[in-house]
Amino acid sequence: MGLGPRLRYRGQNSGCLSSCTCHSRRHVLARLGAIGAVAAFWAPAVGQPASPATRTIDVHHHLYPPRYLADNFAHIVKDIGPVAASIATKWSPESAIEKMDRAGVATAVNSMTSPGVWFDDGETGRATARVCNEFGAQLIRDFPRRFGMFAAIPLPDTDGSLREIEYALDVLKLDGIGLLTSYAGKLLGDPLFMPVFDELNRRRAVVFVHPTMSCCGNLSPGIIPPTLELPMDTTRAIASLLIGGSLARYPDIRFIFSHGGGVLLSVVNRISRQADAMKPEEKAVKLPRGPQYELERQYYDVAAIGLNPAGMTGLRQLFPVSQLLYGSDEPNYSSAETVSSLQKLGFSAAELQAIQRDNASRLLPRLRD
Repeated sequence: MGLGPRLRYRGQNSGCLSSCTCHSRRHVLARLGAIGAVAAFWAPAVGQPASPATRTIDVHHHLYPPRYLADNFAHIVKDIGPVAASIATKWSPESAIEKMDRAGVATAVNSMTSPGVWFDDGETGRATARVCNEFGAQLIRDFPRRFGMFAAIPLPDTDGSLREIEYALDVLKLDGIGLLTSYAGKLLGDPLFMPVFDELNRRRAVVFVHPTMSCCGNLSPGIIPPTLELPMDTTRAIASLLIGGSLARYPDIRFIFSHGGGVLLSVVNRISRQADAMKPEEKAVKLPRGPQYELERQYYDVAAIGLNPAGMTGLRQLFPVSQLLYGSDEPNYSSAETVSSLQKLGFSAAELQAIQRDNASRLLPRLRD
């Protein structure tokens, strides 16, 4: 569905928070003029469009509310680097839909990417989460069936997070909750987050987990964090949830882990080895059904790893196709190129249909036919 002459989007939350010193989107773009020319290097080239019959559901797709960009631009540049930040400033619903149409994507479930909405700032974190979630909800209303949203919450603010979960799921009717892999130096398996996970488990929520910079910071000077640290933090988070007992404690949460689990393929045997070495009484509490059971019942999107034939070969051997979901990581990666790559990896037509639509439509009832 093309947009034709539709005017540039100005949803109800496109302005600035009245309590903040804001810059216009044009001003933000001007600050990036010196690096805009290299942004194309970051995003891969566009591949062939997908068959429109598939009507792909993309569970790993990012949005950038103008108010969020204006208020947090310095955090974004520090966290993901100036080139990726430049890409963020060029995002719009119209450009997103144009790319979706090119790739045969019917619906993209938006989420906030790193650095998220929490910067050790109390009420500001709550306000930022609300701005992002209301912006995402407005997109769903303005572009029916084209967008979904995993709501941002201001972890590690427990009370603020519980309040935003209630508002996002009960009032805005969003599709689930989006979390980062770590907050304030603590991975998701930390006991600090148990009250929030208790509530998400009670609600049988879908929880999308996206990587961010860990407590370790960037350990490789000269290599930007998205190259190494982000996929590694996804695996750290999975390991902390598994070994700490959270995956078993919260059987009704459906986790989606980004990028095929990060570097999980390389270290899953090591993680399982530690789990199997637990004392029987500890294992009975934290992993009563074993590590393989807990890992195989989670979901893994194919963003980025879908462009890596060796990585996808390993992923499909490690997990059943029923647990793989299509993800593009737009606008940082090309959805059309991801779809094109998947079609060359030896999946059957039924498997591609499952990955690109059926698994997600089963997980997210609002998006079912």
